[in-house]
Amino acid sequence: MSIEAVKEYFKKWDMENRIQEFSESSATVEEAAKALGCEEKRIAKTMSFLADGKVILIVMAGDAKVDNAKYKTEFHTKAVMVKGDEVMELTGLPIGGVCPFGIRDGVIVYLDESLRRFKTVFPACGSRNSAIELTIPELETYSNSSGWVNIGKGYE
Repeated sequence: MSIEAVKEYFKKWDMENRIQEFSESSATVEEAAKALGCEEKRIAKTMSFLADGKVILIVMAGDAKVDNAKYKTEFHTKAVMVKGDEVMELTGLPIGGVCPFGIRDGVIVYLDESLRRFKTVFPACGSRNSAIELTIPELETYSNSSGWVNIGKGYE
């Protein structure tokens, strides 16, 4: 799976042409903001975790950090990130391109409250040099999220 899987995913809504691809890397929050010409906080980064044998993706604002205590309260387990060499296998997408679209079956997606302060955000699209601009209602719809969580800190 890759950007092609994400494009195929967005074809259901005739939105694949909204995906932007860059000649430079957008794999980090800083690189993505530079490629898009926006503030880093508007980059919707997707963090990959393991909880009770399940893969969980949490989409959060570029300036938010994971608050371990909030995570434990929400998920009743310690925050354990997916190891770098397992990200592709478990999510179907490469590090730097992980997003809530076109992912492997069984992966659970949550959206962090840190995103709600923006009209639009920019999640990746399955590669280390892609993104799409979505409104928060669009992100809710197209991510098939299981709901909103509040596990972020440092953005208030």
